[in-house]
Amino acid sequence: MRDHTVKQLAELSGVSIRALHYYDEIGLLKPAHIGGNGYRYYGCEELLRLQQILFHRELGFPLGEIGKILDAPDFDQAAALRSHRQRLQGEVRRYKRLIQTIDDTLAQIEGDTPMNEKAFYKGLDPKRWAAQDQWAIDRYGSAAEASIKRRNDLMSGWTEADGKRIIGGFQAIRAEFVVALSQNRPADSNEVRAIARRFLGLLNETAPAPLSKAGFLNAVDAIAGNPHFRSSLEAQSQGLADYVVGAMRAFSEEIV
Repeated sequence: MRDHTVKQLAELSGVSIRALHYYDEIGLLKPAHIGGNGYRYYGCEELLRLQQILFHRELGFPLGEIGKILDAPDFDQAAALRSHRQRLQGEVRRYKRLIQTIDDTLAQIEGDTPMNEKAFYKGLDPKRWAAQDQWAIDRYGSAAEASIKRRNDLMSGWTEADGKRIIGGFQAIRAEFVVALSQNRPADSNEVRAIARRFLGLLNETAPAPLSKAGFLNAVDAIAGNPHFRSSLEAQSQGLADYVVGAMRAFSEEIV
C-alpha cells in the first residue's frame, strides 16, 4: 500500500485536512514520516489507526479518551473491531425495529391496516433518553437532579406549538453549526459565536431561569462528555461535537 499525503487521506477518509492537522498536533494520529518537501505521509498503519479513531468517534468517545484507548499497551485492534461490529449490529437491529414501527404506523394512519396499540412504541427506547439525564445526575449530583425536575415541570406546561418551535429551533441551530464547520469557520469567530448566542437563548427557554456562565459551561461539559449527545452530533457531521463545544466555550466569555 502506497503512502498518502494529508490531502489524499482527507479525500479518502472524509476527514478534513484541518482535522488531520489537529490530530497530529495532539498526538492522536501522527504521520508515518514527513518528506523533504515538508508534506505529511500516512501509511497502512496510520490508515488503520484513523479507522479506529472514527469508529470510536461514532460510538461517542471524546478525542482525549480515544487516544488513551488506542495507546494502551493491551489495545487489540482485532478485538476492538469485533466489539464495534457487535455494537453496530445491535444498532442495526434497533433501527430496523424503528423503521418497521414507522411503516406500521403509516399504514394505520392511512387506514390500510389496524395496528396493535402496543406496537406504537416498538423499537423506541425511553431508557436511552433517561440515560442522558442519569449521566448528568451521576456527574453533578443533586443539583443536576433538581435542575432536571425544574426543566421537566416547565416543559410539562408547553403546548404542542411550543414544543415544535423549541425543537425546530435546536435543529436549525445544529444545522447552522454544520454549515459553519463545513466552511471551516473558526469556532471562536464572530459568526459562530452568534450561533452559540442563539443556542443559549433556546437553552434559557427550557430552563426556569436564565443560565449563568457556570450553568452554561455545565451544558458545554454535558455535550463534551455525554456519549449520547456526542454520538447524536457526530452522526450528523463528523467533528461536530468538538466544534460545537469549542464554539460554546469561546462564546461563554461573553456571559457576565
